[in-house]
Amino acid sequence: MDLNEYLGLFLDESIEHLQAINSSLLVFEQRLDDEAVIDQIFRSAHTLKGMAGTMGYDAIADLTHEMESALDLVRSKTQPATPELIDVLFVAAEQLETMVEDISQGGTGKLDVATTVVRLKQFIQPDAEVKAVTKDPEPTVVKNFECDVYSESVVRQSMASGYQAYVITVELSADVILKAARVYMVFDRLQHLGDVILSNPTSDELEQEQFETSFDVLFVTMKSEQDIQEEIKSVSEVAQVLIQPFEVSVEPVTAATLLEPVKKADDTPSTPVETANESQTPVAAKTIRVNLERIDRLMNLFEEFIIDRGRLERIAAEVGSSDLTETVERIKRGTNELQSLVLTLRMMPIEQVFNRFPRMVRSVSKDVGKNIKLHITGAETELDRTVIDEIGDPLVHLIRNAVDHGIENKADRILAGKPVEGNLSLRAYHSGNRVFIEIEDDGAGINHERVTKIALEKGLLTEEEAALLTPEEASMLLFAPGFSTAETVTDLSGRGVGLDVVKSKIESLGGEVFVETRRGEGTIFRISLPLTLSIISAMLVKLGEETYAIPLTAIIETTALKQDVILQAHREKVFDFRGQLVPLISLNEVYGLPQVESEAYSVVVVRSGEKLAGLMVSELIGQQEIVMKPLGSYLEGIRAISGATILGDGQVALIIDSNALLRK
Repeated sequence: MDLNEYLGLFLDESIEHLQAINSSLLVFEQRLDDEAVIDQIFRSAHTLKGMAGTMGYDAIADLTHEMESALDLVRSKTQPATPELIDVLFVAAEQLETMVEDISQGGTGKLDVATTVVRLKQFIQPDAEVKAVTKDPEPTVVKNFECDVYSESVVRQSMASGYQAYVITVELSADVILKAARVYMVFDRLQHLGDVILSNPTSDELEQEQFETSFDVLFVTMKSEQDIQEEIKSVSEVAQVLIQPFEVSVEPVTAATLLEPVKKADDTPSTPVETANESQTPVAAKTIRVNLERIDRLMNLFEEFIIDRGRLERIAAEVGSSDLTETVERIKRGTNELQSLVLTLRMMPIEQVFNRFPRMVRSVSKDVGKNIKLHITGAETELDRTVIDEIGDPLVHLIRNAVDHGIENKADRILAGKPVEGNLSLRAYHSGNRVFIEIEDDGAGINHERVTKIALEKGLLTEEEAALLTPEEASMLLFAPGFSTAETVTDLSGRGVGLDVVKSKIESLGGEVFVETRRGEGTIFRISLPLTLSIISAMLVKLGEETYAIPLTAIIETTALKQDVILQAHREKVFDFRGQLVPLISLNEVYGLPQVESEAYSVVVVRSGEKLAGLMVSELIGQQEIVMKPLGSYLEGIRAISGATILGDGQVALIIDSNALLRK
C-alpha cells in the first residue's frame, strides 16, 4: 500500500484546513479572547501536523507543531495573545500554503521555516534563549497510537480493503549493539509483509537511537500474527515481540471524517466551534474524487448526444409519428435532468480564490502603512474549474495595485475629507452567459492627464492620438506593455506594472478587462469571463437566411414592434420599454447582412449589467439546448460573437455575445 495513494486526499484536506486557519486568524486578530476561533485554528493546525507527519512532510509538521504549542498556551490562558503572535501566525499560514502548493506541483514541500519556528518558540518560552531549531523531542504522532484523524483514516481504508491492523512492540536485547541497525532490519522484514503506518518513537528518533530497548509500530497487513512473529524474531538480538490488534471503527473515509474535532493527547476534548444547531447530528458527506480528464470525456460525449437529440427532434417533427414524438419527449425530459447534473460537475465557487485575499490585503496594507478594509460579495458565484485555477494571479496583481497605488495614504485621505480607513471591494456575479469580477477602491481615481503624458514620453502614442483619446481609452493605456506610473520600483510597484500580463492572461481565458474611474472617488477594474461550460439554453433567431443563437440567460423577454412605435433619440433608434427608452440594435447592420425594411420587427430585449437593448431580428425560431464550440484562432475576435453551435439539421449557427453589443 503506497501512501502516494493518499496524496490527493492530503492536498484537498490541507487546502480546507489552511482556508479555515486564514479566515479564523482574521477574526482572531479582532477578537483575541474568542475561544471558539482559537480552538478552530488549533484543531486545523493539529490535523495538519498529523497529516504531514504521516505523509513525511517534516517542515509542515514542525511548523504546525510550534503553532499548536503556542495556541495551546493561549487556549489554557497561560499566556495572552499578542500582536507579535498574530503576525507570526499569519507568516506561518503563508509558509504552509507555499509548501502545500509546492507539493501539489510535484515538489517535496520543503521550505526554510527556521526563522518562523524560532519566533514561535520565543512566544512559547519568552525567557529562554532560542539558539537553533532542532527536532522537537515530542514525536509528531500521538503516543500510544491514539491516532490523529489522518492516520486513522489510512488505517480505516486499509481495514475496509481486507487488511488487519496491529500494534507491534519489539523488545531488543539489553546488551544490543547498533540498535539503529536492528530497527532497520525489523522494518525491512515488516515491509515485505505489509505497511508501517506509525512508529513510537518516530523513525528519526529510532535512527538516532533516541530510545531504550523497545519501540512500537502501527502496522497493517494481510498476513497472520504468526507470520509477523517469525519474520521479526528472525532478526538477531530481538528479545521479545508482542502483537496486539489495533481497534478502530471501519467507516467510509470522507472529507467530513477528516474534519471531525480531534482530541488533545491528554484526552481533553477541544471546545467545539459554535454551530447554528448544536443538537443536530452531523452526517458524513458521501463523496468521491474524479479525475478532471474523465469529466472532460463525459462532457464531450454528452455534447455529441445533445446534438443528436436535436437532430432526432427535427426528424420526429418531419415524420409526424405520435409514438416517435412521445419517445423523443421522454428522452428530452431525461436528458434535461442529466444535463443539469453534467453541467455542475466542473463548476466550483470562486470562494476558493477569494479566500486568500483577506490575509493578503491585511499584509500588504500593513507594508504600505495604510488602513484598508476588504469587502467580498458573490463568493458563491460558480466558474468552471479551469478558469478558477487561472484567474487567481491576475486578481492578486490588481488587488495589490489597488492597495498600493489606488487608495491614498492616511494623510491624503484626511485632506480629501475621506475616512482614514480605505475600502476595497471584491465582487463576483453572473450576467448573461458570462461571469463578472470587479475590484473597486475608493481612492483618488486615475489621473488621465498624467497617464497620457507618460504614454507620450514612452512613445506609446502620438500627440495627435493623445488629443483624440476618450477617458476610457486613456484608462486602458495602463495595460500597454511597459507602461508604469510608479516613480520608484517597489515590491508592490505602481498601477501599470505588469498589467499587460494581467490583460493577456484574462484574454487567454476568453475574457476582457475594463476600467472605470472617477477622480477623487475611486476606480473599478471589471473583468468579464465566459462560462466555459459548453451546453447552454438559447433562443434561435433568423437574420435573413442565417440562424443565430442568443443565450437565454441574457434575455429579458421577446416582443414585436411596429414601425410607428420606433423613435429617434440622439440619431439612434429607441423604443419605450416599460417607461424606459431602450436603444434598438439592428443585428443585420452589426453583422453586415442585407437590411430589410418591414412594418413590424421581432425584438429580443437583452440585459448586460444595468444596460438594456432591443436586438432586431428577422424571425424568432424558439428555444433550444445548444453545444457551445469555440471559433478557433482563425475566426476569434469577431465582434459580438462568442462561439458557434451545430444544429439538428447539421447547419452551423453563430452565438451572439449580447454583453459585447451593449458595451460602448
